[in-house]
Amino acid sequence: MNRKLALLAAATAAFVFAGQSAQAGGRNHVDKRVAAVAVGAGVASTAAYFAINDWHWKWGNNGSGLTQLGAYGAITIGCAAVSPIVATVVLKRQLTNREAHVLLGSCVVPVVGGWLVNAAYNAHPEWEPGYKPAKHRKARKHRMKKM
Repeated sequence: MNRKLALLAAATAAFVFAGQSAQAGGRNHVDKRVAAVAVGAGVASTAAYFAINDWHWKWGNNGSGLTQLGAYGAITIGCAAVSPIVATVVLKRQLTNREAHVLLGSCVVPVVGGWLVNAAYNAHPEWEPGYKPAKHRKARKHRMKKM
């Protein structure tokens, strides 16, 4: 019963964090296909992490010889290597920096990490390559006419 509730909670969280809020203006958005790959990578890496430990919540003697930290590191590196490849194949183009970082964020912190990285990029548009800040005009000084 606990396993079913945990899977239901994980699936609900995946759907909640996959949706993007409405934004006005010309901000860059992550393609929905990239967001789907990011959520899929997060869910797959979480599943692989628990599969290494024979689907137990408590980390114990699993027979694989990996520690809990070692398993997390190996799965994170594997996810970070595979998810950009999958997204590139799905999009049929190169990834932008934002898209690649969203995918890597989903590998480090499954499901939620990509959402947080995207929010960070929205808060700091200067991180995007080619960003040009708005130029401010100098205030015009009015001269008094001489009489």
